[in-house]
Amino acid sequence: MFVKKSVDDLAVFSGSPLFNDFKSTSSLYQPALSSFLQYSKAFFDNRHYTNNGPNVKLLEKRLAEFHQTKYCITFSNGFWAIVLAMKELALAGKTEVLMPSFTYRRMADIAAWVGLKPRFCEVSPDTLAATYDTAKPYINEQTALILAVHPIVNCCDVTGLQQLGIEYGIPVLFDAVESMYETIAEGKIGSFGNAECFSMHASKLLNGCEGGYVTTNDEELAHKLRLKRSFGFAGQDNCIAGGGLNAKLNELHATMALANLDELPQLVVANKKRYDLYKTLLSAVTGVRLLQFDERYQTSFKTIIVELTNDWPFSRDKTIELLNAERILARSYYSPALHQKKMLYPACSADLPLTDYLCTRFMLLPCGDFIGANDISQVVMLLQFLRDNADQIKSLQLSEANHDSN
Repeated sequence: MFVKKSVDDLAVFSGSPLFNDFKSTSSLYQPALSSFLQYSKAFFDNRHYTNNGPNVKLLEKRLAEFHQTKYCITFSNGFWAIVLAMKELALAGKTEVLMPSFTYRRMADIAAWVGLKPRFCEVSPDTLAATYDTAKPYINEQTALILAVHPIVNCCDVTGLQQLGIEYGIPVLFDAVESMYETIAEGKIGSFGNAECFSMHASKLLNGCEGGYVTTNDEELAHKLRLKRSFGFAGQDNCIAGGGLNAKLNELHATMALANLDELPQLVVANKKRYDLYKTLLSAVTGVRLLQFDERYQTSFKTIIVELTNDWPFSRDKTIELLNAERILARSYYSPALHQKKMLYPACSADLPLTDYLCTRFMLLPCGDFIGANDISQVVMLLQFLRDNADQIKSLQLSEANHDSN
């Protein structure tokens, strides 16, 4: 039952929030405790808690098989996975990494940490990701690496971006943090480019509490990454030139990931039920367009993203403000874009009018393991309520703003 009867009931106007607890956009899936404890015995009984323990080895083997690739190298988190992969793949003597501006808020910071200048490119309005055509104009003699980022829903132009790298002799690293479960016509995500990077943060599809990994078919790259994640130790008391750092995945996180990996199929089934319900209910809300998963291929149905079209009466940011007040933790989709941000390091930017437009229109809605059918119904009914009462809401907000200014 939807309890909002008038606009005075909205939380922004001092009404009670729609939900007692906050509704997140993160997956936060928990495996069966019995499964976690069973996997834990492998390292606990042998007191092998870190430094390439039994569960790390097993996880790497299973993930390589899962992604149909030769090698998987795990890390303490997704940050070090992508940092070390970028560091190893970037062409020596070159200074720039090409990436879309419409992507993860800290991606440019990661490039700067590696010592590269981010150069931003446009995306396709159809996929919200870079393509061969949107990236090619930004290739130049200083391009050291193409960072091809998969969007949160569906995948980027894998074939085109790989071809771009081949044409110019530039390595291609795929950021597949949001595409762990996906396939495309050419095969399973994880086996493309020079390498692909993934996250096992609790918010991601594969919850290791924290962690990350790189998949690759390049034996030399895999060897280098294994060394660099472990201080550069190549055997007892043997440190390689160039060193490394402590970016190892520990056994506890590997255990959590293994237990969750077993249950991925049932999580995806539950995700699809949530997605299908959103799809049905949102079809009646004018001005709110659900980004649909490409069901021709395997997909996770993990994240719910909507576009607020020109028929929607509020800005995206104002809509998020209204929803957040009701304890619906809706979030903007990659906004502001990277080229719009003030940076404390060199970056190579350009006018990106399509990205400027797109980054004002999309937001994430609650999803994941703690979101039920009734929660989804309440969220969608609230959106319809906001639309039906838009004029009165705007009038009250204007009145409050005028009162505050006086």
